[in-house]
Amino acid sequence: MRVGLFTDTYFPQVSGVSTSIRTLKEELEKEGHEVYVFTTTDPEVKRYEDPTIIRLPSVPFISFTDRRIVYRGLISSYKIAKQYQLDIIHTQTEFSVGLLGKMVAKALHIPVIHTYHTQYEDYVSYIANGKIIRPSMVKYIVRGYLNDLDGVICPSRIVYNLLDGYEVKIPKRIIPTGIPVEKYVREDITKEDTENLRESLGILSDETMLLSLSRVSFEKNIQAVIKSLPAVISENAKVKLVIVGDGPYLDDLKEQAEQLDLTDYIIFTGMVKHEDAALYYKACDFFISASTSETQGLTYIESLASGRPIIAHGNPYLDDVIDDKMFGTLYYHEADLADAILDAIVDTPHITKEKYQEKLYDISAQHFAKSVYAFYLDTIISEQNEKPEKLSMTVRGSRTERSIKLAKNAANLPKRAVQVTAKTSVKVVKAPRKMITSIKDFLD
Repeated sequence: MRVGLFTDTYFPQVSGVSTSIRTLKEELEKEGHEVYVFTTTDPEVKRYEDPTIIRLPSVPFISFTDRRIVYRGLISSYKIAKQYQLDIIHTQTEFSVGLLGKMVAKALHIPVIHTYHTQYEDYVSYIANGKIIRPSMVKYIVRGYLNDLDGVICPSRIVYNLLDGYEVKIPKRIIPTGIPVEKYVREDITKEDTENLRESLGILSDETMLLSLSRVSFEKNIQAVIKSLPAVISENAKVKLVIVGDGPYLDDLKEQAEQLDLTDYIIFTGMVKHEDAALYYKACDFFISASTSETQGLTYIESLASGRPIIAHGNPYLDDVIDDKMFGTLYYHEADLADAILDAIVDTPHITKEKYQEKLYDISAQHFAKSVYAFYLDTIISEQNEKPEKLSMTVRGSRTERSIKLAKNAANLPKRAVQVTAKTSVKVVKAPRKMITSIKDFLD
């Protein structure tokens, strides 16, 4: 299958969306599919470095200068997508590149699905201080974007319920983003490594290390964790909070720690290298988050893949993930956070090997990609069954043959279609030099 992923955000821009897209691309390619990412240019990367990454002219977005928005590229994207003979387009944003992806799909007469990543009600205040888009307007904007698509992926039950509330009528499927679990299992990280890290942070072997690892922004609600610490320490003084990350709210958190006289109990590390995240997970006793704005939250499953339980504000997504006390403790009211921490410390059983292996597969990138591929197949076959006349008139000859193969693959899917799917015979083919040259011509 040939897939076009259309996104405003991609590496080297670091975010959960970028990580999800790269994970999907890599895992689909391992299964033999061809995957092309249409995204923004970035000053940190060469524009034509990878022929499978098509970078369109862009400028920084006014309210989020670390994010970018495409200002042209419709015709060139159409030509490139046509040359790559895409079977399906998968948009990952509701804005510039997402809209472009919808138009390209319509021009090519191929289906388009979407992943809804962000609960925008929590972020509209960043755009002109909330004067342009109000929270009450979000559902109409989102519904307008989604209702003429062929399907939408919901990374969690939170998103599914949200889109139901928006009255989105298109097919919806819950497919949590997976992670490359091998990056966090990390059997090469020894006990000595974790002990050395804890020592460098000033945490004793008999102390409980709580780890917060995220972008440091107001909506992550790290301030609630800090606020709960005095009550925790009054019962158990052997607790330390390590806050890993940087962001616009860092100085506020440091000031809060000083005001509550918690500087001896909180360690701010700033940013750490992405490859060092697993070491921090392994060194901690619990990953902790008080965020209520996450539609999924990859850090939760990164911690579980590292073999560390979590303490977090409960939501429909985490209710599904934390299906055993050994994986974590959830609370549902901020006033209960301190009690949740104390309860987790004294009453969390060790994670068993059998349960750990089951959880690893459930949260794996492999499981994620196979589930998405199954949705692709369902969408393509459904679209062809509904519009057979369009298929015979508009589909390229080679695509007709591929459609037959895709249908056969779908027929061979086992009962757990969202978990296991047959491999396609299509091989990943790197674009030849002449194709790279033609892409340059289209874009320039």
